[in-house]
Amino acid sequence: MAAAVAMRSGSSDGGGGGYDKGGVDSGKYVRYTPEQVEALERVYAECPKPTSARRQQLLRECPILANIEPKQIKVWFQNRRCRDKQRKESSRLQAVNRKLSAMNKLLMEENERLQKQVSQLVHENAYMKQQLQNVQNPSLANDTSCESNVVTPVNLRDASNPSGLLSIAEETLTEFVSKATGTAIDWVQMPGMKPGPDSFGIVSISHGCRGVAARACGLVNLEPTKIVEILKDRPSWFRDCRSLEVFTMLPAGNGGTIELVYMQMYAPTTLVPAQDFWTLRYTTTMEDGSLVVCERSLSGSGGGQGAASPQQFVRAEMLPSGYLVRPCEGGGSIVHIVDHLCLEAWSVPEVLRPLYESSRVVAQKMTTAALRHIRQIAQETSGEVVYALGRQPAVLRTFSQRLSRGFNDAISGFHDDGWSVLGGDGAEDVIIACNTKMIRNNHNAASAFGAPGVPPAELIRLLREHRSEWADYNFDAYSASALKTSPGSLPGLRPMRFSGNQIILPLAHTVENEEVLEIVRLEGQALTHEDGFLSRDIHLLQLCTGTEEKSMGSCFQLVFAPIDELFPDDAPLISSGFRVIPLGIKTDGVPSGRTLDLASSLEVGSATQQTSADASQDDCNLRSVLTIAFQFPYEIHLQDSVATLARQYVRSIVSAVQRVSITISPSRSGLNTGNKIISGFPEAATLVRWICQSYQYHLGMELVPHSDEAGEALLRMFWDHQDAILCCSFKEKPVFTFGNQMGIDMLETTLIALQDLSLDKIFDEPGRKILYAQFPKLMEQGYVYLPAGVCLSGMGRHVSFEQAVVWKVLGEDNTVHCLAFCFVNWSFV
Repeated sequence: MAAAVAMRSGSSDGGGGGYDKGGVDSGKYVRYTPEQVEALERVYAECPKPTSARRQQLLRECPILANIEPKQIKVWFQNRRCRDKQRKESSRLQAVNRKLSAMNKLLMEENERLQKQVSQLVHENAYMKQQLQNVQNPSLANDTSCESNVVTPVNLRDASNPSGLLSIAEETLTEFVSKATGTAIDWVQMPGMKPGPDSFGIVSISHGCRGVAARACGLVNLEPTKIVEILKDRPSWFRDCRSLEVFTMLPAGNGGTIELVYMQMYAPTTLVPAQDFWTLRYTTTMEDGSLVVCERSLSGSGGGQGAASPQQFVRAEMLPSGYLVRPCEGGGSIVHIVDHLCLEAWSVPEVLRPLYESSRVVAQKMTTAALRHIRQIAQETSGEVVYALGRQPAVLRTFSQRLSRGFNDAISGFHDDGWSVLGGDGAEDVIIACNTKMIRNNHNAASAFGAPGVPPAELIRLLREHRSEWADYNFDAYSASALKTSPGSLPGLRPMRFSGNQIILPLAHTVENEEVLEIVRLEGQALTHEDGFLSRDIHLLQLCTGTEEKSMGSCFQLVFAPIDELFPDDAPLISSGFRVIPLGIKTDGVPSGRTLDLASSLEVGSATQQTSADASQDDCNLRSVLTIAFQFPYEIHLQDSVATLARQYVRSIVSAVQRVSITISPSRSGLNTGNKIISGFPEAATLVRWICQSYQYHLGMELVPHSDEAGEALLRMFWDHQDAILCCSFKEKPVFTFGNQMGIDMLETTLIALQDLSLDKIFDEPGRKILYAQFPKLMEQGYVYLPAGVCLSGMGRHVSFEQAVVWKVLGEDNTVHCLAFCFVNWSFV
C-alpha cells in the first residue's frame, strides 16, 4: 500500500498542501506517494526554488507526477523551503541555548567562588580583629579558639624517585584546581573583557599574588580529549614557545601520566635574554570525568638543550598551572585555563620589566591565545570557516607558524641554530648576525630597536598599508630571486622598476581578526629586453597581528617573506618584519614611579625619577619598544658586502619609521601638532603662507582668519581648518604632497604617504573630465569651482563633497608652485 500524507500549506511534512502562499485554496488535499516525494526531493536538492517553466518541465519529465497540478507543485516547494528554514532556525536556537546554559553554569560557578571569597575575607577580618584585641588585652593572648587558615607554600620534595614525583603531581593537581575553580588566587576581571552569550569567554587576572597569573574559561565545540591533545602541543599555538621536549614519561593512577618537560621560549626583543622552564606535567582524569593537565616547575638544573648555551637562557618558574576540560551536556566542552608564572624580571632592563610584571601580558600572550586557538580549530572542524584559494586551514596555520618562527629565530639568534654576531661599524644601533647552517642559502639578519611614542596598532597598520614609504623593492626582488636560483649579485643591481603599488589578497584570519594571513603583490616592470619575459611582480606572504587590539600586552607585528607566485605548500620562508611591544604601566593597577625612557635606561642603567603626577597612564601606554629584524640571503663570498648593505637598509627603515611616527604621534596640544608638522616637513610654514596668500589673491577672501599671520599660529589654523585642503604638485603626473588634518582624514592616509596618491587615483572618470575641462580657465583666472561630486580615498572608499575650489599656489617669484584643493562638506558614502 502506498504511503500517503494529507496536509495543508505550512504543515511540517514534506508534501504539498491545500493553500498556496497567497492564501488561495488550491481546491484539494494532495496525497503523495513515496516515489513522488523522492522525485520532488531530487529536484529540490538541485534547485530549492524552481521557476514556473522548471516546474512544468518536471511534470512533463516525471510521469508519476502527472496527476498533480502545477499550483500544488508550487505549494510543495514553498512548504519544503519553509520546513528547511524552520529546521535551521531550530538548530541555531538550540546551539544558542546550549551556549547560554554553559555560560550560565560558568557564571554560577564564578558567583559561588566570589561568595566563598567573601566568606573567607569575613573570616580573616574577624580573626584580625581578635588578634588586635589580644594585643590590647594580654590576658586573651593564650586564647587559641581562632586559628589562621593561611596556607604555607608546599616545598617541592625530592624528585629523584617515582613516589616523590607522584606526590608532587598530586599537590600540583590540588593547587591548580583551587586556582581554576576556587579562591586560591584573588582574581579580578580582565579590563575590557565582559562575559555574555557572544563573549570570548571569562578572563581574569591575578591581584596581589606571587608572580603573574591569568585565568580564562569558555565553551569550545570540541571533545575534551581533542582539546587536551591540542593544548599539550604548546609550540603549535604559543608563538613564543621555541621548543618543548618530554624527557621522561611515567604512568600514574587512574590512567594518568607524569612527564618531565623542558621548554624553551623566544626572547621578545633583542634587549632581553630568552627563558626556559624545567617542569613536571601531570595528566589525569577526575572523578566527574573531567580531564586535567597541570604543570609546575621543578627545582634543579634539569633540561637538555639549555646546557649547550646557558648564557642565552634565564631559568623561569612555572607555579601550578594547567587546563581543566569538562564535557558539556549537548556536546562540546567547558575549558578552564590557568597560567601562573614567575618570569624573573630582575634579568631584564628596568624599562622592560612591565612586560614581566603584568598579569595582563600573560593573559594576552598565553592564556587567551590558547582559548582562541582551540576555538579556531573548532570552527574550522565544523566547516564554519572557509579560506581562499582552496587552502586547507591546517596548511595556512602552518604558514603562519613558520613566518612567526623565522622572525623569532632572527630576533633571538640562538647559537645552536647557527647564528653568530658579526663585528659592528662603531655604532650599535643595528646588530648584524650571520647563519651558515641554512640548507639553501646563508642568511644575514639585521635587527634594530627603538621606542616610538605612537599607538602600536596605528603604526602597524600604516606600515602594512603604505609599504612604499619604507621599503626598497629592489631588496625584496633580491630576496625573492633567491627562492629560484642563487642571485650571484648584490641587492639593488637588478634592472627592475616598481610602481609603488601593492595589492593585498587575504588568505585567512583568526576568529576575532586579531591575526590576518595575506599575500602581497608588488607590481614591477622590467627595464631591459632580456628580462621582459620574466615575471615582473614580487609576491610576499605576510602575517599581520594586533591591528584591532587595544589592551596592554597585545602583540603588534608585521612579518613577511618573499614567496614564489605558485605558492607551494613547502615554500621556503625567509621572515623579516616589525614588532611593537607596548610597555604600559609598570604593574597591574599601580602606576610606575619611573619614566620609561628606553635610551636613558640603556645608557645610564636606571631611569629618571618622576612623580606619578608628571605623566598620565595614557602617556605610559604610548611608550613601546620597536624591534626590526630583516633577513638577507647571500652567497658566502658576498657576506661582507651584503652585511654592509643590510646595515644601511635597516638604518633607512628606522629613519622612515621615525618620520612616520612624527606624523601619527598623538598631539598633546595644538601647538605641539604644529611643531610635529614643521619637524616632519621643514617647508610647511612657508607653503601654508603661500597657500593662504594665493587664495586671498585669486578669490578676494581669507582662507583662514588672520591670514596675514605667519609661523606656528598660521600653521595651526590651517591644520585645524574645517574643510579638507590638499596640495597637488604641478607636474606631468600630479601627486598630492601636503594637506591639513581634514584632508588627511578624507583620503584616509598620512602626510608621509600622501605622495602615493595622484589626481587620477582619487577622481573617477566624470570627475577627471570636469577637472580637465576647467583646466584652461584655472590657468587663466587662477581658480575654478568644481560642482558636487565623488572621489576615492586612499583606502578605496567613496567620498562625496558638496563643492570644491581649486587655485594656483604662487611662490615668492610668482611662479606656480602647486595646486591647492579645498573640499567643502565631505563625507564617506
